[in-house]
Amino acid sequence: MSYRRKDSPVWWASYVDASGKRVRRSTGTTDRKEADALEAKWKLEAYRENQWEEQPGRTFEELMLVYMQATATEKRSHDRDRSSAKQLRKQFHGRDMKTLSPADIRAYIANRREAGIRAGTINREIGLLSAALNWARKELNWNLPNPVQGRRLRAPEGRIRWISRSEAEALLDAARANRRAGHLVDFIRMALHTGMRRGEILGLEWRRVDLDRDLIYLEGCHQKNGKIGSVPLNQEARAALQSRASFRAKHCPDSPWVFAHRSGERIQSVKNAFASACRKVEITDFRIHDLRHSCAAWLVQAGVSIRAVAELLRHSDIRVTMRYAHLAPENVRAAVSVLEAVESRSGHVDSTTAKTEQVEALVTD
Repeated sequence: MSYRRKDSPVWWASYVDASGKRVRRSTGTTDRKEADALEAKWKLEAYRENQWEEQPGRTFEELMLVYMQATATEKRSHDRDRSSAKQLRKQFHGRDMKTLSPADIRAYIANRREAGIRAGTINREIGLLSAALNWARKELNWNLPNPVQGRRLRAPEGRIRWISRSEAEALLDAARANRRAGHLVDFIRMALHTGMRRGEILGLEWRRVDLDRDLIYLEGCHQKNGKIGSVPLNQEARAALQSRASFRAKHCPDSPWVFAHRSGERIQSVKNAFASACRKVEITDFRIHDLRHSCAAWLVQAGVSIRAVAELLRHSDIRVTMRYAHLAPENVRAAVSVLEAVESRSGHVDSTTAKTEQVEALVTD
């Protein structure tokens, strides 16, 4: 019979699998009858596999349940995976993954494209399905096909949308006027002046803030590249943190989160408040991640080297940072102008040098 653990609200099953190994597994439900039915199903499948070498069917829900539970603490994208899983379930609800075919994947892609969904989003969704199938084959020895492989869409070149400093000031003014989201202005200042990602800012804890050295420390689990690093603070970013510190001292002194509610709980999203501020100042087609793009654009336009920008944004590949190079054409123009004062490789002398030599000849004569 299914049972409950002290650390879990759902029912768990315990049975011997086809290999003779004791398995303790979450049913993912708080309903006792549903949990007992699942346990009975798994026991029957184990018996058939052991006695008749019959491979049991694996539904979409069963696959996603075990995969999401197993990777919940390992993947930074767990929340995004949940959103992708909800979209996949609309088409694959109850489907036996043993019968999944390339035609099913093509149909899913066609439906999502018809709905106007971007290639990058579709790739994330089918990528989750592919990762779950591969994981189940490797970790659970489930004999499942993976028709997703080789069918990802070619994503367009990365989108770069940034705002000017005057637009940023207008956006900050709109954020200050939002009394229901007093944290928004500090969030925007942090994003614009550190280039940090949304999750990195909202997940920031005070133990990783070093105002003495003007640094924010990032552990491997906090970064997209999985590496340990740090982010320097300028005066604007420092002021935003000091504002959050004052809020914390007044309302939630024991909260570990930099961006917290009065209750001390972590702020999970600024999406609605940010969209409202953008509408108020008529800034269109501008997303939260574009604050990071704006930070990079301002740096490049100020003459900061691409290498330095890459290090600040913590890009693992400088080719990603090179997307911003076109925002500083003066750097390339200055490089080309150097050629005007240099003798060409063919031995010819440029006109400026020739005129100088003529003047020198007249003087010496």
